[in-house]
Amino acid sequence: MSKSLYRAELASFKPYVQGKPIEAVQREYGLTRIEKLASNENQYGPSPKALEAIQAELSGLNFYPESYPPELVQAMADYLGAGADQITLGNGGEGIIWQISMAFLNAGDEIIVSDPTFDVYKISAALLGGVTVKVPLKDRHYDIDGILGKLSPRTKLVYLCTPNNPTGHIATKPEIDRLLSRLPDDVILVLDEAYYEFAAASPEYPADSIALLKTRPNIIVLRSFSKIYGLAGLRFGYALSSPEIAVRLGMVRQTFAVNRLAHAAARGALEDTEYRDRVVKENSAALKRLNEYFDANGWACFPSYANFVFVDTGLDSRDVFEELQKRGVIVRPGHLWGWDTWLRVSTGTEEQMRFFTEKMDEVISALT
Repeated sequence: MSKSLYRAELASFKPYVQGKPIEAVQREYGLTRIEKLASNENQYGPSPKALEAIQAELSGLNFYPESYPPELVQAMADYLGAGADQITLGNGGEGIIWQISMAFLNAGDEIIVSDPTFDVYKISAALLGGVTVKVPLKDRHYDIDGILGKLSPRTKLVYLCTPNNPTGHIATKPEIDRLLSRLPDDVILVLDEAYYEFAAASPEYPADSIALLKTRPNIIVLRSFSKIYGLAGLRFGYALSSPEIAVRLGMVRQTFAVNRLAHAAARGALEDTEYRDRVVKENSAALKRLNEYFDANGWACFPSYANFVFVDTGLDSRDVFEELQKRGVIVRPGHLWGWDTWLRVSTGTEEQMRFFTEKMDEVISALT
């Protein structure tokens, strides 16, 4: 063959590895009960008002959705305290990240990320020929000086995932302020706040990220309906930015990136404050139970502001992952990020947390 058939970047491309599906574990081990605590999903079910809105929308599935339903976008703008022209809708937070890469990156351009963090930043950049510059965490915090030290003329994007996936820690207001004070105007700061609602109640969390857009236009804030509202299966994420950036992001989105049911669910979920508050409260209790269990075992954890805990068991995460699966629990092994003895464990109901700790006790006995 005289020409290469495939995109050159595919030769070294590594796609995202999703959490192990429940169905796959059932097939592999023949288990009837599986608790999936691997993908930071909301274990309390979807928002009831979202479900009502979905039901009302079912008869319209033969029609394409509007790209930007004006009533929904305005409702989001009112809720967020932003302008409707600042909002970009996407197929989950991941879809927005791909739009950001397509809108900003040329081959050879650089993005800066902390390590570990959400892999899709690197993956979406790599397919477009972008280069990912990693800055390791320092004392379980963001190394802001390290990030600033990696800036170069090729830097286009700096990602801060806050709360961070997989660690659960946050970028504090002093850290963000210090970063912005030295970040060039032609570099975009992307604040990925997919877990925002879980963290916002904490006094340590800088809950005014949207306000930053008024003084610093080159910021993109990412949020999601997947986590707090239990709508991960519908894939609805969104971004807030300057109107200029929103226009550019809109140019590279799929025509119908968000489906009709997701639009309807979002409208219902925005009104479901009772559900949202309950999930935050339940999550806080689940975090407490997990941390108490890990402390009792003498295991180090990152302080988590999300709906998961990153914990060092001192055991090979591959072994723990496999042994837990045999017992009906799916977690996320830390070796995927190069943290070989760590696990990411999602929160859940009181019964799920009890089931996890019981099975984890069995695994400890088996491996030690």
